[in-house]
Amino acid sequence: MIPVRVLGAVAGVLVLAGCSQGTSSTATTAVPSATSSAAASPAAPVPAKFASGGVEISLVRQLSSGDYFEQWLAGAQAEAEALNVKLDVSSGDGNNDKQALNLEQAIGRKPDAIIVDHGFAETVQPTIKKAVSAGIPLVAYDVDPGSPDAVAISQDDHAIAEQGLGVLKADTGGSGDVIYVYVAGYAALDHRNETWTQFKKDNPGIKQVAQIGVVNNSTAAAVADQAKAALTANPGVKAIFAPYDEFAKGATLAVKELGLQDKVKVYGADVSTADIGVMTEPGSPWVATSAADASNVGRIAVRAAALLVAGQQVDHTLEVPPALITQKQLRDGGIGNIQQLVTAVPDLLTPDVARVPWAAS
Repeated sequence: MIPVRVLGAVAGVLVLAGCSQGTSSTATTAVPSATSSAAASPAAPVPAKFASGGVEISLVRQLSSGDYFEQWLAGAQAEAEALNVKLDVSSGDGNNDKQALNLEQAIGRKPDAIIVDHGFAETVQPTIKKAVSAGIPLVAYDVDPGSPDAVAISQDDHAIAEQGLGVLKADTGGSGDVIYVYVAGYAALDHRNETWTQFKKDNPGIKQVAQIGVVNNSTAAAVADQAKAALTANPGVKAIFAPYDEFAKGATLAVKELGLQDKVKVYGADVSTADIGVMTEPGSPWVATSAADASNVGRIAVRAAALLVAGQQVDHTLEVPPALITQKQLRDGGIGNIQQLVTAVPDLLTPDVARVPWAAS
């Protein structure tokens, strides 16, 4: 069992689909975050190209809509601004071919580095190899880059699934009908699915009675429709395992619309201010989630790319650990937004992952 860092009580303390950008390039305009690398006094000389603002990094995204992806981008933009980097952003809007084309166009612009955010491996790997062959440093998040020369960043998705399933098992006593939400082909979801598959083997009392799932620009609404149909067809369901926050929001909506809050609980993944609101609202069936802070992960991706541009050593496999967050703990701690959560759970910040020596002490 991977150790679980659980959100503690924080009484009295105040403290993981946006705007599609197509293939156009936009410079960052984000306000620097207090948790960005530049918040600390520099410990090393700033490389000349960074000091002059001459560093350009292309961020090539598969999706941009949804709380997780918006939060991720905000973190990346804040870190880019803190490091005096121009971040050019494009989104495939869920279209894998469009993302591959955006990546081709990014290579043609010859940026100092490229970040690939999500995607299907079979779609982006050939173009990633072109970028690496062209000598462009490349960072890939939540997608296998298919090249040992690229830096691969991921959340510990097995731990994310394991933490949520641990609560599900405790709440159900290890038996009962469960609806599972999953779409194959996304690295994070595939890794979480591996844990779910093993969990079912280890807990034969848990019975998967339906699998639903879709990823598009209105994932939560589409999953809600699917979940209502699955719940109606399977009246004995105790839980829905929905290991992505848009899945969890859709499942929550379905349970509430059918008036099943007292019978069916939702176990999700990822976290945002909107997710916290859904989890803590009266009668919410979403009782637990496991997550890394999406904005923090976006910062890490930019830091890793900056280090590559500066010729610094970077581990080519970086994994960001998650924390378990429960509905009860959010309510007991009076936590209503992601800023309060990060203050209450400092493990969600990982400043030592891809630390930039000239921007952080």
